[in-house]
Amino acid sequence: MSIFKGNGNPLVKEESFAKAAVDTQVDASLISEVMTVEGAVNKSFMLFGLMLMTSMISYMMPNMIFLWGGLIGGLVFAIWASRKQEKSPVLAPAYALCEGLFVGTVTAYYAAMYDGIVFQAISLTIAVLFMMLFIYKTGIIKVTKSFKAGVFMATGAIMLVYVVSIVLSFFGIQMPLLHNTGPIGIGISLVIIGVASLNLLIDFDMFEKGAEHGAPKYMEWYAGMALLITLVWLYIEILRLLSKLRD
Repeated sequence: MSIFKGNGNPLVKEESFAKAAVDTQVDASLISEVMTVEGAVNKSFMLFGLMLMTSMISYMMPNMIFLWGGLIGGLVFAIWASRKQEKSPVLAPAYALCEGLFVGTVTAYYAAMYDGIVFQAISLTIAVLFMMLFIYKTGIIKVTKSFKAGVFMATGAIMLVYVVSIVLSFFGIQMPLLHNTGPIGIGISLVIIGVASLNLLIDFDMFEKGAEHGAPKYMEWYAGMALLITLVWLYIEILRLLSKLRD
């Protein structure tokens, strides 16, 4: 679960790329290389590879240290990167490594309880990714300012529910309906997955906006991390939905 989604993701606000582009123009030493869509895609694959490495380790040796260490570590590095974008070439890989510990542990937990659920979740996550890429490229859904504002509000509301749920869990209280395996609980999971999927459109759009603004090369790492955050969130939510359907 990721808590960095806003506009759809505060890491990828268009203003961030525009500001980075202006800073690049001011500092002549940075003009030599600018962000490209291809470069951002390549960085995304590299980050995914790093996450996969640590997720395999935590999957084979799942424990609470990996779970909370990976979650908190990823949170710290993502917030740090949002404030120090020029450090993204270091912070984004660090985030991916930490997130892998979290994802691998969660995956091991679900795999132990539900046979075949991991393969289904991975397949569905990939399917949603390509479906949303198709929707974005064909223009079926336009990523306008109004669209971004709507997704931002929906995502913010979901993240608030997550935070409240985590806090309540420390006191042994379960958030009503959120974890319910009945029709309402399943419906809530579908809504959350829908919002996470819409965030992918914003991530794709920011890849192109960063290139259009002539953002510096390090923003490729920044954008790649933002996409990875969305995919992790989507994958975890699909796992939760499938587990509810099994129950």
